[in-house]
Amino acid sequence: MTQDVLLNTPCPQPIKQLDAAQRFRSCNQHNMKTFNLCVLLSLAAAVCCMPVSQVTEQDEHFAENYLKKFFNLTEETGPTIDPGISPVTKKLKEMQEFFGLLVSGTLDADTLAAMKTPRCGVADNNVAHSSSRSRRSTLSGAKWENNILTYRIENYSPDMSVSEIDDSIEKALQVWAKVTPLRFTRIYSGIADIMISFIRGDHGDNSPFDGPDGTLAHAFQPGPGLGGDVHFDKDETFTFRSNTGYVLFLVAAHEFGHALGLSHSDDPGALMNFRYIYRNPDTFVLPQDDIQGIQSLYGPNPDVDPSVVVPTAPPTPDACDSNMVLDAVATLRGEMYFFKDSFFWRSHSQSNTPEQSLIAAFWPDAPNHIDAAYESQELDRLFLFNGRKVWAFNAYDLVPGYPKSLSSFGLPKSVKKVDAALYDVETRKTLFFVGTNYYSYDEAKKTMDQGFPKRLDETFSGLSTKVTAAVQVKGFTYIYSGSSMLEYSMRTGTLFRVLGNSYFLRCTRY
Repeated sequence: MTQDVLLNTPCPQPIKQLDAAQRFRSCNQHNMKTFNLCVLLSLAAAVCCMPVSQVTEQDEHFAENYLKKFFNLTEETGPTIDPGISPVTKKLKEMQEFFGLLVSGTLDADTLAAMKTPRCGVADNNVAHSSSRSRRSTLSGAKWENNILTYRIENYSPDMSVSEIDDSIEKALQVWAKVTPLRFTRIYSGIADIMISFIRGDHGDNSPFDGPDGTLAHAFQPGPGLGGDVHFDKDETFTFRSNTGYVLFLVAAHEFGHALGLSHSDDPGALMNFRYIYRNPDTFVLPQDDIQGIQSLYGPNPDVDPSVVVPTAPPTPDACDSNMVLDAVATLRGEMYFFKDSFFWRSHSQSNTPEQSLIAAFWPDAPNHIDAAYESQELDRLFLFNGRKVWAFNAYDLVPGYPKSLSSFGLPKSVKKVDAALYDVETRKTLFFVGTNYYSYDEAKKTMDQGFPKRLDETFSGLSTKVTAAVQVKGFTYIYSGSSMLEYSMRTGTLFRVLGNSYFLRCTRY
């Protein structure tokens, strides 16, 4: 039976919850130099090459084990199809393509960081790549024949009270019961369909836990024996709702998805995505991708009136949607960030493949929806706006004292939200777009300029519609209005070109 194991890196809390890019920055302080995989990791023979000081033997060993476990790197003693490409290079490229990284075949910083992100242990080559906009969880092929299932909690974690664990487990099961005919009954003795336990170390199922900051949990697909069982590592720190540990409800809901027959999804917003991402358990709703996956196995909940709209998370935005209206666009230390709903894409010049993640994966303290964003190069901070509030982050850490009100910038109280924000490198001013007007803020003086607001068309030729996002790249100013992007000269206000969202946010579907 296929197992699922949540992995982690030995970074301190709360770093262990973060995505690959954040984890690398937190642990390695923005060292973006490319590593070469010196040892080719072939199991058939040792291969020598030029030594590279940045890569340690521990890194190489970790990468070898990772590729073996998740991408089926195996011993190849016979002739290869392409003798010029080593097995490990092939698997590295496969892994990089899957994670949306620069496909180089070498163990660069982002690749190593992605290998160390908190995640599940089902092999990634078992996750189907979907070219359609409506992605869905890959099904394991197993399901329960009976819709009435029993579960039993055999023991408890010392991190939480008994009532908190009971509530977390019940709530996690109800995530799936709300959208299917499945019903769960708790029993207190005997053998249940889903046996739940907190265990340390080697516990007899060929998947030993490895202590703190290692594997979090694993689950077994429906079936006899261990089928449906869920094991949590007792050495981990589980919490009821805090983002400084692992929220038991989120881990359990994911694992129960496996126990019911789901494998991982390639949708970054899905609960069944292979990464652990903190989400507020009090406001959690099951994403569409997971609903489609579980209902393909068990059907919809017959007790729900089809005419009643059941709250679900919005579908994951698609970079290939030419009609998509972005919420905000910003730069951060040489990279570009595109925000839409509770998601964002991260893009850098070395790769045409943008990496999509939940906002909560990088900024757990940020709001789930962003109205505007900009990078202050004066302060080396990223500002995120939602409604009447603004959040400031030093890379990915919330600056003490935030969030603050919009009035902290000197904006009048009549401004209820900022539609877009733009930092101008030459003047060191930040423009705040509100409706068909804009304000100018002096970053050096920390004051709002006099004579504002002004109409958009006073500075930007022909611009009279609402600005939805704005960013400055290589001396040009790009104003987003709906699904169009207008390229301006900031100095003269001259409009050069009208472009689409895909100019910077590439569609990678072939």
